[in-house]
Amino acid sequence: MSRALLAAVSGLRANQAWIDVIGSNLANSNTSGFKSSRALFSNLLSQTFSPGSAPNGALGGTNPNQIGLGAQVARIDRLHTQGSIAFTGRALDLALSGAGYFTVSDGQQQLYTRNGSFGLDANSSLVDLRSGFQVLDSFGQDITLDTGATLPPQATSEVNFSGNLPAEVTGPLAEVLETGASIEQGTSASLDGSLTGPFAAPDGETFTLELALDGQTPQQISVTSSGGVITAQDIAAEINLELGEDVASVAPGGGLTLTSNETGLASTILVTAGPSGNDLAALAGFSTSLVQGEQDPASGATDLNDLVANQSDYEVGDVIRASGTDAEGNPVDASFTYGVDGTTVDDLVSFLDGVFPDATASFDADSGELHLTADTPGEAQLSLVLSDSNGQAGATQWSTVAFGVETEGTGPDQVTTSTQVFDAVGIGHLVSFQFERQADGSWAVSASLPDDDGTVLSADLAPLQFDSEGNLPGSVNIDVQLQFDGQPPSSVSLVLGGDEDFSGLTEFGGDASLIAASQDGFGVGELAGLTVDAGGNVLGAYTNGQTQTLATLGLATFANESGLVDEGNSFFRQSQNSGEARLGTNSGAGQVVGGALEASNVETAEEFVRLIQAQRGFQANARIISIQDQLLEEAVNIV
Repeated sequence: MSRALLAAVSGLRANQAWIDVIGSNLANSNTSGFKSSRALFSNLLSQTFSPGSAPNGALGGTNPNQIGLGAQVARIDRLHTQGSIAFTGRALDLALSGAGYFTVSDGQQQLYTRNGSFGLDANSSLVDLRSGFQVLDSFGQDITLDTGATLPPQATSEVNFSGNLPAEVTGPLAEVLETGASIEQGTSASLDGSLTGPFAAPDGETFTLELALDGQTPQQISVTSSGGVITAQDIAAEINLELGEDVASVAPGGGLTLTSNETGLASTILVTAGPSGNDLAALAGFSTSLVQGEQDPASGATDLNDLVANQSDYEVGDVIRASGTDAEGNPVDASFTYGVDGTTVDDLVSFLDGVFPDATASFDADSGELHLTADTPGEAQLSLVLSDSNGQAGATQWSTVAFGVETEGTGPDQVTTSTQVFDAVGIGHLVSFQFERQADGSWAVSASLPDDDGTVLSADLAPLQFDSEGNLPGSVNIDVQLQFDGQPPSSVSLVLGGDEDFSGLTEFGGDASLIAASQDGFGVGELAGLTVDAGGNVLGAYTNGQTQTLATLGLATFANESGLVDEGNSFFRQSQNSGEARLGTNSGAGQVVGGALEASNVETAEEFVRLIQAQRGFQANARIISIQDQLLEEAVNIV
């Protein structure tokens, strides 16, 4: 009867061990880098009453007849699953995402941990803050960081450019003046009477009409018959008297002609009939429909008196004054004499062309506009005003064709960018690079330094020629020779891109976006901070903007990480069944996460479920002992 007692005792021991494992897991649920354990059970030997038998003839076989003798803990396994990453913001708090361990040394042996709470001691050695153990690098050596050293300067040897040079050509452009309106030539409105005089009319009768000339207020024209007739001369005289200008004339055949003194579309004649029976318009045979002059762009052969803007005809000797400034801003004042210097538009253009020594006058027959174009591109101070001299017969409204700037003079397209380069002793110098479009479409490159900062020994650099797709064919590098004050010449390579992959500089439509993207020089720097990258490299950030690798953490992996021996304090050591530690970049370790710690991988909810299972197992075994005790008591009481 003791078998049940012994089996129950082994069950109590096994479940107690399981509770011990669970207790350790829960106790370390907040221990950084802790790896939980699990208990694996197995049964003890069984007492065999019969081994069983094989089938024999008509009899079947029998199975073994056994009673188990209890349970035991066969193995306590360490679970090396990944814990969650908790960010702390502290640069030297490190976590591992994936396989591997940080390597430390206690001075006698190497130990391994997933708890990366590291820091620097008084000797600038990287140590485990909990124990003071030295953190080892990928060669198994102590990591000591030279936090007080300065980073020596590096002279600039290369400047990399990127961005766009505009494909649209906006310069160089010459300044162009043009008339604000087309110069028009025109004809005057003219109206012929269909009847010839003298005209029969009752003696003493008055005949009337209304005449509106050039859009002015209509004037009443009245002529009274004398001796039974009205002559064409009588009607013409009355019209000219009322209008105050010579409008009406008598043709040799006796017919009347009305002619406007204006030209072009502004020239109109409108005759309104008088009273029925006394209509002077009908008597002379005038149409009562509106008559209008014609106009169209002038040609070079157009006489100045035929221009629509001409208010009264020029006579020989009349003067047109041309005043203004040439491209350099020098005053220009000259006189064109009608009939002496010419009479046509072309004559006036030729005169202006000779007056301006650094500009060319021209006439565009298609648009009817006069142009004055500076001979050289760039900013200019051209100006021109035409006017008539006072007291002469001829007059033109030159203000209606005044010259204004049609195209501003500009220099060649230029794009400039600057960058700081460093000399051999780490002094920064501002170098400007100018890209200027040439007449053949290429871009000339030049470099410049401030006058008191050094000299550019190679100022004119090879031009850049982009292909039809806006790319630099081939790899384009240009060397610039610079000499800073007190130092020997140095060479800087300008890396402009190319290889037909649209890297570096391009020439597309759109605005310029050229920049000197980077350069490889820097001044002297002091350590400003430490970081650790994903590969376990300890990086020093310096005040000159540079980053240097100061050390590489020794990340170890094992063929069988479950074979590691727990040394306590979150440290493990190598065992015969773990395999040798593999260090270095090819160890297969995961990524390092800086500013974070790996949390414990204990699943609290699962541990409480297992705790309930272990408790019930313990209670069940205790119950067996209690029942067996009662049975033994009954057996004793039989006596």
